[in-house]
Amino acid sequence: MNKEEIASWFQELQDSICKNVEKLDGDKEFKEDRWERPGGGGGRSRVIAEGNVIEKGGVNFSAVFGATPEKILKKLNLPKADFYATGISIVLHPQNPYVPIIHMNLRYFEMTNGIYWFGGGIDVTPHYFNPENAKYFHQYLQQTCTRHHHDYYDKYKKWADDYFYIKHRQETRGIGGIFFDQLKENEKLSKEEVFAFVKDIGLAFYPIYQELVNSNKDKKYGENELKWQALRRGRYVEFNLVWDRGTKFGLDTNGRTESILMSLPPMANWVYNHQPREGSSEHEMQQWLKKDINWLKI
Repeated sequence: MNKEEIASWFQELQDSICKNVEKLDGDKEFKEDRWERPGGGGGRSRVIAEGNVIEKGGVNFSAVFGATPEKILKKLNLPKADFYATGISIVLHPQNPYVPIIHMNLRYFEMTNGIYWFGGGIDVTPHYFNPENAKYFHQYLQQTCTRHHHDYYDKYKKWADDYFYIKHRQETRGIGGIFFDQLKENEKLSKEEVFAFVKDIGLAFYPIYQELVNSNKDKKYGENELKWQALRRGRYVEFNLVWDRGTKFGLDTNGRTESILMSLPPMANWVYNHQPREGSSEHEMQQWLKKDINWLKI
C-alpha cells in the first residue's frame, strides 16, 4: 500500500459522498474547482450552496508534496525531509437550524525519510440539542471504532473533547465525536489495519449525516432560530481560525486559501455578551457544551 493508493481511495470517497449528499439535498449539485499548488500537487475542491438542505458545504480532496516548510518541521519536531500529504475534508452548513453542522477530515502524511502517519476525525455541531441524535452519533462511532480496537472510541472521543474546545470561550464546539493524529503501525496493528480503520470512519460519514438530516430537516423555524444559528456559527468561525490545526497546516504549507477556508459558514454573527434566556432551547444547548459527557448514557 503506497501513497498513491491511499490518495486514490480518498478521491473515491469524495466522489461517493458528493453523490449521496446531492441526493440528500434534492436540489443543488456540487461545483468542482481543480487547483494546483505551486510547490507541488493540487486538489479538487467541490462546493454546494443554497440547496434545500445545505446552505453551504464543501467536500475537498488534496494531494500536495514538496519541501517541508521550516515552520512545520519546528512545530512537529521533525527532521528535514520532503513531505507528501493527502486527504479529504468535509464541512456542511445546513439551512435549517435544527440540522447540525457536520465536519470530517481524514488525512495521510509521509516524508521521504520514512516517517508517516494517519490522522483525522469526525464531529457534529448542533445549534439545538437533540439527545436522540447525540446518542445515535456516538453509538455509531463507538461501534465503528470497536471493530478495530477496543479502546479506540474512549481514547479518540476524549481527544475530540479536548481538541474541539474553544478555550477562550470555555465551551466545546459541539457534541464532539472522535479525533486522532499520528496514528501508524505498531506492535498490534499493521499499516493496512490502521488504514482500514481510517476507511471505516470515512464510510460512516454519509449514513450518520443522512440520519441527522432526515430527523430534523422538516422542523419549523423562524427568525429567532436563525439568529441563534448565526451566533453558533460565529463560535465555529472562532475555533477554525484560532485553534484548528488543519487550517494552520494548510496556510503554513502555502495551500489554497479558498479551499482551506471553505469550512467557514456563509453567514455568522457576533452579539456583545449575548446570554440566552434561562429556560429557553438556546440556553439548554449552551448547557451541553462541556467536555467528558457520556453521550452513550444520556
